[in-house]
Amino acid sequence: MATLTVPPAPVSHRDDAIQLYKAFKGFGCDTAAVIGILAHRDATQRGYIRQEYQTMYSDDILKRLSSELSGKLETAVLLWMHDPAGRDAVILRQALTQDFINLEAVTEIICSRTSSQLQMLTQIYHSTFGTHLEHDIKYQASGDHQKILLACVSKPRYEGMEVDREMAAKDAKALYKAGEKKLGTDEKVFVQIFTERSRAHLVAINTCYHDMYGGSLKKAIKKETSGLFERALLTILQCAENPAKYFAKVLYKSMKGLGTDDTTLIRVIVTRTEIDMQYIKAEYHKKYKKTLNDAVHSETSGHYRTFLLLLLGPNH
Repeated sequence: MATLTVPPAPVSHRDDAIQLYKAFKGFGCDTAAVIGILAHRDATQRGYIRQEYQTMYSDDILKRLSSELSGKLETAVLLWMHDPAGRDAVILRQALTQDFINLEAVTEIICSRTSSQLQMLTQIYHSTFGTHLEHDIKYQASGDHQKILLACVSKPRYEGMEVDREMAAKDAKALYKAGEKKLGTDEKVFVQIFTERSRAHLVAINTCYHDMYGGSLKKAIKKETSGLFERALLTILQCAENPAKYFAKVLYKSMKGLGTDDTTLIRVIVTRTEIDMQYIKAEYHKKYKKTLNDAVHSETSGHYRTFLLLLLGPNH
């Protein structure tokens, strides 16, 4: 369930482009007008605005936004302007090539997306940046972490709900033998099962694991693995079970303690607004006894705060 609210009547993309042009014109930018329009348009509408603006003013609105806005608001709005697959490609490219390599962000995107989403974003990554995503992953990631990321982006996975219980029990046994039962860990087995099985199947494995061995698969992963490889496995498992709960926790951690991890806050809000933000808000409230809107409100300010809160929708 998305939290995006768009106008009830059909909007004219030409009018939007004209209003945005006016907001950019003259001395200083009418930022409130810009975010008032863009925060209430869905991916298709934003795409049309880009085309219309280009046609009317022979100018790329992304470049214009980049020169008119600044700081965290600029980051958030520019990411928002893309469609989901294009945005994921941009996030991955920045996380893999900028001065600050952000392998946590790379892990989150790759391990939380469905197989078809990954296939689409790898194509866009290649056509936009002229290089293969696999190549950039090989260059920046290493060890088992690299192996699991590469397996995720290269192996298509079944996305249906049918589950073979016998197979799930077999996989649970294989994971137990590869982890808790032996001295050391056979990471290869974890990589294979976690990247080749469907989400529904992973949920079934989790249940079987608990029934057969009395412990949780999540605890076994935490005990047997570490670092980014552990994070990748947990992300895959948690997003198979309950993606909204996983993202609620990511958001909570981004605002916890001293200072705010704005890169994560922006990434999660912008990427989930049109997908499941309604569920994330519910999970957040359930777990942390505070609304996500209130948390974001207390951690942000100015137009940046306004923009994020518009994406999050009403405070409940």
